Amino acid sequence: MLGAVGVLVAFAACEALGRSGMVRSAFLPPASEVLVRAVELGGDTAFLNGVGATLEAWATGLALACALAIPLGLLLGSVPTAAQAARVLIEFLRPVPSVALIPLVSLLLGAGSETTVALVTYACVWPVLFNTVYGLGETDPLAEDTLRAFGFGRLAVLLRVGLPSAAPFIAAGVRIAAATALILAVASEILAGFGEGLGIFIAQAGMATDGTRDVLAGVVWAGAFGLVINLALTAVERRLFPWAPEHRRSRP
Repeated sequence: MLGAVGVLVAFAACEALGRSGMVRSAFLPPASEVLVRAVELGGDTAFLNGVGATLEAWATGLALACALAIPLGLLLGSVPTAAQAARVLIEFLRPVPSVALIPLVSLLLGAGSETTVALVTYACVWPVLFNTVYGLGETDPLAEDTLRAFGFGRLAVLLRVGLPSAAPFIAAGVRIAAATALILAVASEILAGFGEGLGIFIAQAGMATDGTRDVLAGVVWAGAFGLVINLALTAVERRLFPWAPEHRRSRP
C-alpha cells in the first residue's frame, strides 16, 4: 500500500508540474499523456517485437550468467585453493563496469543482440557468483561433519548440504542480477542506437523533434518490466525457501 501511495504521489506531482507551465511540455509532458502513450504502444506490433527482442536478450544473458556463475561459485566456495588462485583475477575484473565494455564488445561482436547478451552475461555473473560463495560460507559445519562421519565424500556433502544451504542466497543473487540485466540490456541498446529493442525505441524517440513523450513511455515500459520481474522472483523465493530469515520476517 505504501508503494502504491508513493506511485500515486509521484504521478500527481509530475502531472501538476507538466500542466502548470513551469516546465515546457516538450521537456516534461503531463504524466497522464505519457501513460496514455504507453498504453497505445501496447497495440503497436513493431514496438512489441522490439520489447520481445530486449526480453530475449535479457533472459539469454541471465541464463548464461547463472550457468557460469553457480558452478564456479560452488567450486570457489568449497575449494579454498581454487578461491585463492582466482582471487586476483576476480578482483581485477569485478570493478570493471559493463557499460565501459560496450565499445569493445561492439567492435568484436558487432552492434546486435550478441553484444547485448555478452554484456548482460558479464554483468550478471558477479552477483550470482558472490552470493553462491557467500551462501556456501553460511553452511552449518555440524551438518557437513555429520555427513563426513558417515563416509560421504566432498561432492556428496556439497550437493546434500552445501547447495541446499546456499540456495536462498543464490536465488537472491539471481533476483539482483535480473534487475541488472534488464538495465544493461536497455542501456546497451540505447547506446547502439539502431536495430530492434526497447532501448532502440527510446534512443530513436530521443532523436525525434517531439519525442519526449515516447521516451518517457518507453521508460514506463522498462520500469514496469523491472517491477514485474522483481515481484515474480520474490514470490518464487518466498515459495521455494519459506525458511529463509527474510521470508519468515515478512509472514503475518
